[in-house]
Amino acid sequence: MSGTLYICATPIGNLKDMTPRVAETLSSVDLIAAEDTRNSIKLLNHFEIKTSMTSYHEYNKVEKAQVLVQKMKEGLDVALITDAGTPAISDPGEVLVRLCQQEGITVTSLPGAAACITALTLSGLSTRRFCFEGFLPPEKKEKAEILGLLAEETRTMVLYEAPHRLVRTLKELYEALGERKLTICRELTKKFETVMPTTLEGALAFYETEEPRGEYVLVIEGKSLLQIKQERQEGFLNLSIEEHMKRYEGEGMERKEAMKMVAKDRGISKREIYQYMLDK
Repeated sequence: MSGTLYICATPIGNLKDMTPRVAETLSSVDLIAAEDTRNSIKLLNHFEIKTSMTSYHEYNKVEKAQVLVQKMKEGLDVALITDAGTPAISDPGEVLVRLCQQEGITVTSLPGAAACITALTLSGLSTRRFCFEGFLPPEKKEKAEILGLLAEETRTMVLYEAPHRLVRTLKELYEALGERKLTICRELTKKFETVMPTTLEGALAFYETEEPRGEYVLVIEGKSLLQIKQERQEGFLNLSIEEHMKRYEGEGMERKEAMKMVAKDRGISKREIYQYMLDK
């Protein structure tokens, strides 16, 4: 029988967040696939885990995934860990999981710490609807496209950023999104954990004198539905009523229904549209 892939969440800072189930699993599997074995050995030594490790990271994720799958086909159990938090979140683990599923190998996830969820719960912003963007792409064209999408996003957004890129990213977000509420989370679960509710503009002012240090999670307010409605209404008001009517009728809508939609778009009564069209 094939072995199993265990996706094991490890602490994002505070080692006390290691679950007993993960510690037990890491001790019992045949092999641990770690993003950085030099970093993970500190964790394993702390919990006196002697299991052999092998590297699995962004630069060998395809080739090494095939090697690991073959080992599981031979009956070995493999645990996947990342430097901190839950594997496959902003992490090459998704490639290994997908290949295991394609090969019929059992995959199970052992939940634990995740910086994106920890930051979201601390943000004070809406948690009912949210999206996770991870790190913005480095390529300029792709980044511009992503920022354009985020500018229209109505859900709360969660992003990761490294200290040396923080100020540049804040500037790019401010230029693309305009002023938004923002909660900056730094060094989560660690001794110098910081949670700073502010705005994009306020954050830029703050880091004019403060040097960014540590790993950051940015939780950003989504675009309000009221703002979208106002912008949409302003766009329609740039059309004449005749042009507005033609837009809906051109889509095959009956005149009566088109009048109803035009009135709704412009924030006026259907009777006013009807009277305007009669006068014309």
